[in-house]
Amino acid sequence: MLDKIAIFGVGLIGGSFALALKQAGAVRHVVGVGRSRASLERALELGIIDEIATSAAQAVAGADLVLLAAPVAQTENILRQIQPAIGPSTVITDAGSTKSDVVAAARRALGEKVAQFVPGHPIAGREMNGPDAALPQLYAGKKVVIAALPENSDQHVERVAAAWRRCGATIFRLSAERHDQVFAAVSHLPHFLAYALVDDIARKPNADQLFQYAASGFRDFTRIAGSSPEMWRDITLANRDAMLDELDAYIVQLQRMRAMLDAADGPGLEAVYANARHARENWIGAIEAGDKTPASKAIQENQQ
Repeated sequence: MLDKIAIFGVGLIGGSFALALKQAGAVRHVVGVGRSRASLERALELGIIDEIATSAAQAVAGADLVLLAAPVAQTENILRQIQPAIGPSTVITDAGSTKSDVVAAARRALGEKVAQFVPGHPIAGREMNGPDAALPQLYAGKKVVIAALPENSDQHVERVAAAWRRCGATIFRLSAERHDQVFAAVSHLPHFLAYALVDDIARKPNADQLFQYAASGFRDFTRIAGSSPEMWRDITLANRDAMLDELDAYIVQLQRMRAMLDAADGPGLEAVYANARHARENWIGAIEAGDKTPASKAIQENQQ
């Protein structure tokens, strides 16, 4: 049982974390912090938080756990604000989609107190934002990556992991560097491409006609382009090096497929499509098998 948690950012990610812990009976009091008074009041109205903090320092005073669920570019500023008020028993974590930049920000802002910061990343989300998007079941059956620091104690890591488990999540472990490489490929690049495609079509002179005939395939491919532009701007820039590597590799793939199309190479294109379908079917099968694994047999920790 956590007596008090403080959440910076009471929208989809932070709000769902609070609701899940409340539903599990795992927290007594939730304090919210944010840039928008309207969002904080809405979170209070929805029962996501129990109190709106008067200051960042007041929010973390006496807190068992602090979650930073704000855009990653705000991490250092928030940590600098709360650093003087962090007591020896408080653990801080985050929900950012990049980790190397967050770790660097934490080291600059927290100094010796960085040992109390346990980096994390819940692999869950929706294209909706704000407190009204929060769901208590958002993390049920989902993965949470913990990128623990050498300075973190086992007890501090376990406090963060236990909170996410109470939300229904399974814990995995990656280094910050490996995390950013992995998610550049399977999360950050797909968002980049979805935004690029929709923006390209929106700029065409016949955009209205094109959107009129766009159907389920376009909708499914571009769903994630409905996500927060501010958040994804920060993620893209924070993971720039890994993103550039993945983008360069993807451009090579597009050029290879363009050459096949130009040469009317049907067998070549079909081979790419077949390999992609096979890989996707294996991935979906693995997800479905994991969803059916009894909780008692599920792998709770996976160090890579």
